[in-house]
Amino acid sequence: MKKVIFNAFILVAFGLVFSCKEKAEKTNETADTPETPVEEVQDFGGLALYTVRDDMGTDAKSTLKAVADAGYENIEAAGYADGKFYNMTPADFKAYLSEVGLTPISTHQSSVTLDNADEMMADVAAAGFEYFVVPVPPMGMFKFNMEDRTMGMEGTPQELADILDTLGEKASKAGLKLLYHNHDFEFKKGTDDVVMIDYLLENCNPDNVNFQMDLYWVTKAGADPVAYFEKYPGRFKLWHVKDMDDQGRFAPVGTGNIDFGRILEKKELSGMEYYMVEQDMTFDGLKPLEAIKISHEGLKEIGFE
Repeated sequence: MKKVIFNAFILVAFGLVFSCKEKAEKTNETADTPETPVEEVQDFGGLALYTVRDDMGTDAKSTLKAVADAGYENIEAAGYADGKFYNMTPADFKAYLSEVGLTPISTHQSSVTLDNADEMMADVAAAGFEYFVVPVPPMGMFKFNMEDRTMGMEGTPQELADILDTLGEKASKAGLKLLYHNHDFEFKKGTDDVVMIDYLLENCNPDNVNFQMDLYWVTKAGADPVAYFEKYPGRFKLWHVKDMDDQGRFAPVGTGNIDFGRILEKKELSGMEYYMVEQDMTFDGLKPLEAIKISHEGLKEIGFE
């Protein structure tokens, strides 16, 4: 009986030694065979969903997943109607963003009025946004000429400033921060010889009203973003980052001629907290979902984080 037990012990011990030897050989084989590195997309930066608005209208959820897969961390919405964001309730929209790893930062609310602002701001807060952005002069003041594709405003800078101040007070009470987003016409002198963006910066209450600078439109207007940072430090909490090609068209970040490096050096002076890639239109067969990947790579090369 003892001999049987002893023999069994020998077999078990031999099996353990053989097993360990086999594992060691496999480990060495694995070590000798280098694995092909998998390049992971680093998550950083933000995207204005206006860039992919057609895709959002077709399938919002799969588009948001594609935005996350492209490496973006933050988003700016531009699809609010009937109390919903892209046909999702504020709570559902917030939950889905969390599910795919995106953070709601800002939203463009072009349909805001003094009458609907409180309800709209409650929805914006419920969706988890921090910034409530007025993208154009609201309440019928914005004018767009289809023939020459120029933009402008009906009304005075003072009237717009008064509306923004009132909306800014409402936003602050709702726990939000109100920003005004520029195009090019705000940087040009009006009939009264007043540059509207300067008037707003100098007359709106900075406690309640600040600005989202669209770097493309400032450049298009012939103005210098850095000069505005120096003249009005701390007022430009968000940036729209989009490039300009040699024809003056919108282009993916890093493929055009805007000197983003020079501008980025002054981000602290500007007051910038977040930035959003935006491309209003794409050209030459490039699809928006392809363009945002090019822009994300451009951000990295320029030094955006």
